[in-house]
Amino acid sequence: MRMYDIIVKKRNGFELSKEEINFFIEGFTKGEIPDYQASALLMAIFFNKMNTKETADLTMAMVNSGDVIDLSSIEGIKVDKHSTGGVGDKTSICLTPLVASVGIPVSKMSGRGLGHTGGTIDKLESFNGFSVELTESEFINNSNKIGIALTGQTGNIAPADKKLYALRDVTGTVDNMSLIASSIMSKKIASGADAIVLDVKVGDGAFMKTPEEAKALANEMVNIGKSVGRKTVGVISDMDQPLGYAIGNALEVKEAIDLLKGNGPKDLLELTLTLGSYMIICANKAESFEEARSLLLENIENGKGLEKLKEFVEAQGGDSSLVDDTSKLPKANYIEEVKADKSGIITKINTEAFGLIAMELGAGRETKDSNIDLAVGIVLNKKRGEKVKSGDIIAYIHSNDKSNIEKAKNKILCNINISDKIDKEIPLIYDVVQ
Repeated sequence: MRMYDIIVKKRNGFELSKEEINFFIEGFTKGEIPDYQASALLMAIFFNKMNTKETADLTMAMVNSGDVIDLSSIEGIKVDKHSTGGVGDKTSICLTPLVASVGIPVSKMSGRGLGHTGGTIDKLESFNGFSVELTESEFINNSNKIGIALTGQTGNIAPADKKLYALRDVTGTVDNMSLIASSIMSKKIASGADAIVLDVKVGDGAFMKTPEEAKALANEMVNIGKSVGRKTVGVISDMDQPLGYAIGNALEVKEAIDLLKGNGPKDLLELTLTLGSYMIICANKAESFEEARSLLLENIENGKGLEKLKEFVEAQGGDSSLVDDTSKLPKANYIEEVKADKSGIITKINTEAFGLIAMELGAGRETKDSNIDLAVGIVLNKKRGEKVKSGDIIAYIHSNDKSNIEKAKNKILCNINISDKIDKEIPLIYDVVQ
């Protein structure tokens, strides 16, 4: 088998066989196929696309390029949740303990944030002492004992994907549904979950800018999951404004804790209940969405979700007293009000811009080596569709550097649109693919 023939076959629009895809992924991962040939094939795939079978075969080839985590010693159906990333997306922090409190093991690998999207691990490190450096036996023991464990992504999970993405990033081939879907799903499948619930974000702060694009990606990923025997559900949710009010690590942790105490923002609560309900259904713990939702609401009201979060934090070395007393979470030295400069209705919050403003305050990473300030960020006081008067507080800036506050304030005012009327209502949940 020759790489040249595989490139020409895909260039001419034909379907690649499983054997050809395996040959490419294995050879490229080992360094036997040069970047220029891999780039040529990626460009052929970009223009001629892949069908469902090819996409599934590519996904599994990347899964098998490295370690596949065996979670069989963890009791029950393991359900993972993945978000395609957004601004203020702290869902995992309240969702995972809430689902675990219903009796579903949540054994999860998470990553750190880069750019304007936050990482779950960074946020959880707002708890003093919290660590994701678990041994395999600790990970399995925590999953069985308290029903929840979280670890960082290992370097040998789908290494082919890491190599391919680096090449896609510099050859203009990132934006292809099959390549995006196989990249996400290879890591999720290799992580060992029995079922996967996907939160596919759409809007200004998301990778997918339109509902049509988001649905196409959700369909692609759900098809991959089903083709390899994983229950998979895709929930398409709004990221045309930040989720909740808080943007920034400790600020988002506080908001997630508030939700488990029964005081969370409506959009964060609704998304948590939606994703959690599908996780419960996938784990065969409820027969209907309504039944699953009521189980989650009950465990918010009776405090079981909150207690599970405390157990989880403590089991991973963190100070669980911060759950009861959120005033002990990292705090910024300066909190500055941002006031509306005109009256009207908030019609648009430029979400990606808000993520970048928070990053510039120190809440995110410009590069992999950047340090994060857990205390800083932005807390919105008003959101899309709300009326404001000139002089009303629309946001608070949390900063440890007085010199960057004025710049952040000006950028916030430039990225909140206030008009006489709102053009259209945007739903929180667009669609569910299953």
